[in-house]
Amino acid sequence: MALARRRHHDHRRPGLTTMQFRYKYYGSTTVDDTAASQSFHFAPDTLRPPTAFDGLLRSASHAHLAFREAMSALHAIVVSDQRYRGRDKSVYRQWLAENEQSLLARFMSRSAELKQSSETLNTELRTLRASKQRVLAPFYKAQQAYFNWLFWNHRDAWYVLDPVITVHPERLLFEAFSQDESTYCAVSVRHDVFDRTGEMACGTTNIDYSASLHDEFQKIRDYKTTRLQLDPAGFTVATGDDPAFREEKIDLPDSWVRGFLQVSSAMTLPATVVELHPMDLHNLCAALRQRKERAGPRSLRFELSPGGPARMVLEPWNQIFTARRSAIVGAPLTAPQTIRVWGRRRLLTLERLIALATRVRVHLLGSGMPSFWVIELGDITVTLGLSGWTANDWSDAGRFHLLQPRHEVAEATTLSVAAALQSQWMASSAELASRTQLPRGDVDAALGLWVQAGRAVFDLPTGRYAWRELTREPLPLATLRFSSPEESTALALIHEKRVKLRDITPQGQRLVIDGEVRLKDRSHAPRLVLNADQQLVDGQCDCNFHRQNRLRRGPCAHLLALRQLAQPRLAEWSPAAPDAVAAATPGTRPEAA
Repeated sequence: MALARRRHHDHRRPGLTTMQFRYKYYGSTTVDDTAASQSFHFAPDTLRPPTAFDGLLRSASHAHLAFREAMSALHAIVVSDQRYRGRDKSVYRQWLAENEQSLLARFMSRSAELKQSSETLNTELRTLRASKQRVLAPFYKAQQAYFNWLFWNHRDAWYVLDPVITVHPERLLFEAFSQDESTYCAVSVRHDVFDRTGEMACGTTNIDYSASLHDEFQKIRDYKTTRLQLDPAGFTVATGDDPAFREEKIDLPDSWVRGFLQVSSAMTLPATVVELHPMDLHNLCAALRQRKERAGPRSLRFELSPGGPARMVLEPWNQIFTARRSAIVGAPLTAPQTIRVWGRRRLLTLERLIALATRVRVHLLGSGMPSFWVIELGDITVTLGLSGWTANDWSDAGRFHLLQPRHEVAEATTLSVAAALQSQWMASSAELASRTQLPRGDVDAALGLWVQAGRAVFDLPTGRYAWRELTREPLPLATLRFSSPEESTALALIHEKRVKLRDITPQGQRLVIDGEVRLKDRSHAPRLVLNADQQLVDGQCDCNFHRQNRLRRGPCAHLLALRQLAQPRLAEWSPAAPDAVAAATPGTRPEAA
């Protein structure tokens, strides 16, 4: 459910630009539910190329249960929003407004007569307010009942989901992006799960979806025959004047689309892959359920050593979980590593999958970088992608290089790679290099460009690329690559080697980063202050942008460039204690860290 329509825009920053997406459905998604069978008929977007699928879930396996839990996890990601919201002070402000005159009268009265008069008026006022409350009580009760009914019966008025489903020769792919723009989820369902009963046309399309459909997924049982049908009937209608057609225009912020492309590009980066037992994930989720952190650091720390089991440490309690059945996938480690992951409470969305999981793999890109949790349920795989932080801000430390190609390639090369991938639908870069007779580096760069453009996606479980067009029309990559002019300038400064990292100094629970940016006519001395979670808490720069705006409009280009340049060294620091920070090296930190 890659794209979700927002009807409440209170989360958007002032001046945030949006993109409009247009969908056209023939009819609506329906569910036929009886005591012996259940049939899902999805209505696809008729503006896209025809896409079709028709299959029955196998009854001789746990496919029903695995599919139900996987789709439930996907739904949990779509509706999740873990952004911090401060305490609601509206009731206090209302009380203060109602009692302001009374308070002034009491404290500024200079005679007993005025004080007595004020008390008399207050008594009368309280009586009137109590009478008003009794009169309006039925109205307030009915109003609350209406909102409760609206939430449970028309929840799509609060959030409306517009899924993207991809039909490949080997699998179905459902994708999701959370409301807080920090979590990605993909459900890959192999065709082996189905006993195919009808036609199949490969492609990608949006399907009509409502929140009530999630409740229908919960009714899937192994004693019922379950049918999934991507109905192509709307593509054969001759005229668009048919009243069954419905058109929808959806405004999405650029940050929504940019974040989706960013997390897709992150999957192509080299990573340290740790294989865990499902019980290791259960232990982490159980510990997070039992405790609530009050102060930082709030990270999940992976301590990896050559030939030894992985250790996971929950901060700030330093609770250690030793995964004795863990293993490093791929090349063995040659030196100890310590990688910290933030936003760990997002893992709770995977709890329903633990009982059915056969394997859990964690792809760690580095401290403060995105991580991917791949849960295998037999022929169904759920991939959860977590951004560096729950808050999708600049400190993600991956916004720059995740959207840039590795090197320049000719347009003919990119088109040749795209044609080869489209003909196979899924292939590795080595297979595409052999098919196109192009250098492997050029193929990898071209694939990176197509991922950034939303036309391809990297499948972590298989290590192959898949052709998947996120939108019907090409995305304006030039406007999506950077969220602000400062980011574009910062990346240019790094490429031109005008940024120099001078020092990283621990100050208690914080790190102070000093640097220098040399321009043609002058130089700047930016300084960053990061907290225990390596988030920006303060910054200083002598440039005009920072003097005028401080951090109200985000960091200036010089602070951004310094933060990006310092990222590789930040993975070596542990801000838990000053003495530990000074002596710590990756993988050899004291237990108190």
